[in-house]
Amino acid sequence: MTPADGTTAAAEAKRCCAAVYGSDWARYLLGDSYHPGGLALTDRLGTLLGLGPGPRVLDAAAGTGASAIHLARRFGCRVTGLDLSPANVATATEAAARMGVAALTEFIAGDAESLPFADQSFDAAICECAFCTFPDKPAAAGEFARVLRPGGRVGLSDLTREGTLPRELDGLLAWIACIADARTLPDYEATLRQAGFRIEQTERHDEALRAMTRRIQTKLMGVELLVGLRKLELPNVDLGQARAMARSAAEAVRAGALGYALLTGMRGDLMHGG
Repeated sequence: MTPADGTTAAAEAKRCCAAVYGSDWARYLLGDSYHPGGLALTDRLGTLLGLGPGPRVLDAAAGTGASAIHLARRFGCRVTGLDLSPANVATATEAAARMGVAALTEFIAGDAESLPFADQSFDAAICECAFCTFPDKPAAAGEFARVLRPGGRVGLSDLTREGTLPRELDGLLAWIACIADARTLPDYEATLRQAGFRIEQTERHDEALRAMTRRIQTKLMGVELLVGLRKLELPNVDLGQARAMARSAAEAVRAGALGYALLTGMRGDLMHGG
């Protein structure tokens, strides 16, 4: 499926992405942590946000809960994970119980662009490799500001893009890979500022993205071999398209057109006070 142009198509792509991220296929290609750098960069984000025992943290677009569980175990904070996919919510809830952090975590279904929480409910919020898939990024940033207390911090990790990308990096697969609507790092900063955040820190982590593209290419080669030997069936997956997109993504990373970055911001006393 390739969505048409426009806001409705972007919203549909977002819903499709949430469903795909709950699949065994996504887990095979991406591992338990679905973003470049894995839990090491989640740990770095938690450190930049100053997390510790006590604070209430929102993990927006939490997927199957790997980051939320890690933050609860590593920092002792209370984490609420929100995701569009009910299947992801169920998987995350079960995983938290297995890992012994059920008392510190909860997972609910919901949309980051319309958060189901009261004003000033959280001390910190994170969003990893998902902000660029939100059709209305200013709305999502505004929601982060609304649910954070004054002085609360937001941390994003996301793909960045510069200029025009190859044709293969278009359509639904590109949305799933967080590519299609990725922005420049200054664009992300501007969106947070407009929502009332003061940017505190930015970091480039392009090597994490290079490592992920190499890993995906290797796994796709293995999948193609198994399909050729008739030991694996993937009736709804276009391996040729996936392989072409992975190759183009790797080339774009090498050329500097795609990158990966972390940024954090603090919410001011005035919601839109800058």
